[in-house]
Amino acid sequence: QYSPDSVAGADGELDPTEVTFPGCSCRSSSCAAPECPCLRLGLSPEELQQEQPFSRPVFECNSLCLCGEGCRNRLVQRGLRLRLQVFRTRGKGWGVRALEPVPRGAFVCEYAGEVLGRAEARRRSQAQAPEEPNYILAVREHLHDGRVLETFVDPSRVGNVGRFLNHSCQPNLFMVPVRVDSMVPRLALFAAADISAGEELSYDYSGRFHNPPGASREHRPLEEDNSLRKPCYCGSQTCASFLPWDSSLFSTP
Repeated sequence: QYSPDSVAGADGELDPTEVTFPGCSCRSSSCAAPECPCLRLGLSPEELQQEQPFSRPVFECNSLCLCGEGCRNRLVQRGLRLRLQVFRTRGKGWGVRALEPVPRGAFVCEYAGEVLGRAEARRRSQAQAPEEPNYILAVREHLHDGRVLETFVDPSRVGNVGRFLNHSCQPNLFMVPVRVDSMVPRLALFAAADISAGEELSYDYSGRFHNPPGASREHRPLEEDNSLRKPCYCGSQTCASFLPWDSSLFSTP
């Protein structure tokens, strides 16, 4: 089932459509920092490409804000605006390419699906056969006080074009959790470089790209375990030979 936005999973633990953030009282057509409380919480989408010593959160103005629909702090919530095409690749199954040039820093699309709690995400992962594709994405945000916020999105049954994006060890997209109405983030993909029309779109499934070293919890199995991993066909010069592997959903709680 196609859905442009993430939906509550079958476990009903999280509802991404619930509005829990208060709106700003900005009366202008477009909010500006530092006056806007939404922008004071973190970066604006326009600032994502600037070098930062560490990642900062992104909060867009929401449905309760008094600013107009044309506010510059409303980007991901407007949804897909680019012309993209799902196509059959050589050796990698389905993929997604841009049908128009995409400038560096532009919002491309969201990775949408069912938002699950950890227990349901683990149950679904463990129920899959090794040869089946695994679409469940685990995003972990590391807070300054040591806490870790986890978001699990599964587009296997309900999802959008983002589920067809392939992994690359040298991708042209990077993912950012963007919050609009609640603490449940939207997993937004932005262009990491200028992208030509017809070029395949990809991101790093492990989260290493565009993140500080050590941010990924990818499990490094022994050589004898590599036979169980899915090979990577990205073809980049820095290809790791295997797709990223995170064992957390397969381990015993």
